Amino acid sequence: MREGDAEDMPIGPVQYLVIGFPGNNFNGEIAPELGKLVESGTVRILDIVFVAKDVDGTITVIEYDEADELFLFAQIEGEVGGLANSEDVEHAAAMIEPGNSAAVLIWEDTWALPLAEAVRNSGGIILEGARIPHELIETALSELASAG
Repeated sequence: MREGDAEDMPIGPVQYLVIGFPGNNFNGEIAPELGKLVESGTVRILDIVFVAKDVDGTITVIEYDEADELFLFAQIEGEVGGLANSEDVEHAAAMIEPGNSAAVLIWEDTWALPLAEAVRNSGGIILEGARIPHELIETALSELASAG
């Protein structure tokens, strides 16, 4: 990932996502889609870490520029490095079974920056926020549709 200029920039909401790859089946399809989100100004990548767990349970951190299948991530504009720490790696590794891998993505929702600044400027504070899993929303929308 190429370095961007993050100094003195206001920052919008920041999120992380841990994506598991059972059997280490990673095809790289994520990188171009992530790149589109960056190019459109929707998100700004702050860090990406790949974690693999060998069949014996040994955990390895793989940098995006250390593996051929991760090469496309190097083409994405971002300020990578340092946000994901050893606790984050351990957290991701605890979620995957031996012989599997995961990606930890940390990004800023740049699309939400104006709203975040308005909340701050109005003296508001975020009390809680979370992503609702796709499966829960899908089920709820299906139930609403069948009830109406």
